[in-house]
Amino acid sequence: MSPLLLGRVALTAGLAGVTAPVQAALSAGGLSAGGPSAGGLSGEAVTGGPGWAFAGAAALLALLVVHARFLFGVLARREGGWWLVGAQAWLTYLPMPWYGAAWTPVCGLLSGALLVVAYRIRSLALVALAVTCGPVLLWAPPGALDHTGWAVAAPALGLAEYAVVTLAGRAHWLAGARNDVIERAVALERRRFTRDLHDLVGHRLAVLVLKAQLVERLVREGDPKAGMEAGETLELLRVLASDVRAVAHGAGHASLESELASARALLESVGVRCDVRVSCREMPGEVSEALVHVLREGVTNILRHAAARRCVIRLDEQDRLIRLSMRNDGVRPGRRQHGYGDGGHGLVNLTERVALLGGWLETEIHGGEFAFSAFVPRAYRDRLTSV
Repeated sequence: MSPLLLGRVALTAGLAGVTAPVQAALSAGGLSAGGPSAGGLSGEAVTGGPGWAFAGAAALLALLVVHARFLFGVLARREGGWWLVGAQAWLTYLPMPWYGAAWTPVCGLLSGALLVVAYRIRSLALVALAVTCGPVLLWAPPGALDHTGWAVAAPALGLAEYAVVTLAGRAHWLAGARNDVIERAVALERRRFTRDLHDLVGHRLAVLVLKAQLVERLVREGDPKAGMEAGETLELLRVLASDVRAVAHGAGHASLESELASARALLESVGVRCDVRVSCREMPGEVSEALVHVLREGVTNILRHAAARRCVIRLDEQDRLIRLSMRNDGVRPGRRQHGYGDGGHGLVNLTERVALLGGWLETEIHGGEFAFSAFVPRAYRDRLTSV
C-alpha cells in the first residue's frame, strides 16, 4: 500500500473520530445558546429542533469537504488551495454562536490545517494561531462551553493531523526517490554490461575469427603449425568463456601490462610488426582498466579495418596525464576517421569510460597512418573528493 493511500486512510479515520461527537450532539438536539438574537454565547441553553440539527449537519459536511480537499491536495503536492483554510476558519467559528459546545471539536481540524500551512510557508505566526484556535474558546462567556476538554485538546489534535500529513508526504517522496535510485542503478548496470560485452567479447571474437582463418589456411597448405594455432584458438575460446563470466559478475579484467604483451603477440602473429614503448607502469586501478579497453579496441580496429604492416604502441605520462597511443599504417582508402567498429559503438563506449575519469580520446588520419590516443589524468577522483 502506498504511503499516500495510508495517509488518506488515517486522515479519514481521524476526521470520523473528531466529527462523531459533533454529529451525535446535533442528532440529540444538544445545542447550546440561541442565535445571535439571543445574545450569542450567553450561556442560555435552548433545545434545538430538527431544523437546527439538519442545518448543523449540513455545515459540518461542508467543513469536512473543505478540510479534506485541502489535506488531500497537500498530499498530492498540488500548489495553492490556501483559500480553503480561510473558508474552513469561517465554517469553524461562524456556527459557534448557534451550536456552542457541540461545535468545539472541529477546532482541532482547523489547528491541523494551520500547522500544515505554517510548515509549507515557514510561518511562526500561523503556528501561534494553530495553538490558540481551540484554547481561545476558554475565554467565552460562562456556561457557553459545557466541556472544556475539546478546546484544550484542539492543538494536540491538530498536531496529530499535521504529523500524519507530513509523514505520509515524506514517505511518498522517499519511496519515489528510492524507485528513482533503483531505476538508475539498473540502467547503469545494464549499460555497464552491454559496454563490457561489446568491448571485451567483441575483441575476443575478432581475434578468434582471424585465428580460425589462419588455422584453415595452414590446414589447407599442410603446414605443421596448424596444430599449434588450433591449440591457441582453443585457449582463446576458454579465455572468452572466462571473460563472459567476468562481465556478468562485474569482476576485474586483465592487467594493462599483460594486455600489452598479448596485443604485441597477436599483431605479430598476423604479420604486423609491433613496437611497444612503455615509460609509465604504476597507475591507479581504474585508469589501468580503462586503458585496457582502449588497447583492445585499438587492436580490434587494426585487425578489422586496416591492412597494417607496422604498429607503434606508446604508454607514457606527462604532468600527471597518462597517455596510451597507437599508430598504424595500412589505412584503407575511404575509411572515415570515426567510422570503424560496429558503426562507432566502440569509440562511444571508450569515450564514456575515459570521460568518467576526466579523460578524452583523440584520433587522426595522416599520410596513410591512423593515430588513436587516450588521455586520462592520474588522480582525477582524488581531485573530485578534495573540491
